[in-house]
Amino acid sequence: MKHKEILLFGATGQIGRNLIRKLTQNNYKITAVTRNSHRAGYILKTQANPGFLELVELKSFDSQKIENLMRNCEICINLVGILYEKKKNEFKSIHTDFPDLLSKVANKLKIQKFIHLSSLGIENAIDSNYAKSKLEGEKKIKENFENSFILKPSVVYSVDDNFTTRFMTLLSRLPIMPLYYNGNTKFNPIHVTDLVKIIFNVVEIKDKNLVLECVGPETLTFKEIIKKLLNSIQKKRILIPLPTQIAKISAKILQILPNPLLTEDQLRLLKYDNIKTGLHKTNFEMGIEISKNFDTEINKYSYNWTTGGQFAEKNNIKK
Repeated sequence: MKHKEILLFGATGQIGRNLIRKLTQNNYKITAVTRNSHRAGYILKTQANPGFLELVELKSFDSQKIENLMRNCEICINLVGILYEKKKNEFKSIHTDFPDLLSKVANKLKIQKFIHLSSLGIENAIDSNYAKSKLEGEKKIKENFENSFILKPSVVYSVDDNFTTRFMTLLSRLPIMPLYYNGNTKFNPIHVTDLVKIIFNVVEIKDKNLVLECVGPETLTFKEIIKKLLNSIQKKRILIPLPTQIAKISAKILQILPNPLLTEDQLRLLKYDNIKTGLHKTNFEMGIEISKNFDTEINKYSYNWTTGGQFAEKNNIKK
């Protein structure tokens, strides 16, 4: 049986790299679009079986070039997303206009599937530009293309993430860790390989017009996550709830950094739980069982932040 050819945008992130490995191992041919094929090549080519990955360089959202690329595929997957804006209206450009363009081209060419990665828990975050741009992107896709699949993951973690690794870096260096909104915001963290498993299942199923919430097996508050990270890296730190007004001032300062630790928009988004909403099906309801435990998985790479590294004696530290 001839396997489908897949056009992939956002291939160089943690999800994209793991997805390339999964798909090519199952004999899917991938055309991965990147802004710099030379810089991305040495990373991506090690993830794929020989002959199953082609890299294409695309520096702008050129509709004609995208149409030429999509003409040769049966499935298009969009993983492109940003956590903060480097310039004005970048959220709208990346999260709304780009999915709008892709889904219009997908409809024009009548490809089999368009799979788009959005975000969980954004429906009520009306004061967040990130959330509004993501929701508008979902709306455009639904309007443009009938056979669309919108996946909404909770926070995705792995050794290559920008979530657990960033916090473990901060916790290893700072004596005090601020807790925004008292650390009560809830998450259903999902390991990147479990999310890839879900995407792979969506590639293979015959459903149409599916919006799927992608969640891990645990519900953890922000404070619980921080405590688990501290325990894993063998550190004790003072956790202090930060008043909202002071948090806003700190975010205003931190967002000036080239790679911001926190922005005002992220602070607003952090008010809202990042757990299953009941508005859509979850991967568990679709029969896609995942069971990777947060503690178990972070312990596989947290030694990078422990004193003594990989061979340090492991003690159970509770705070």
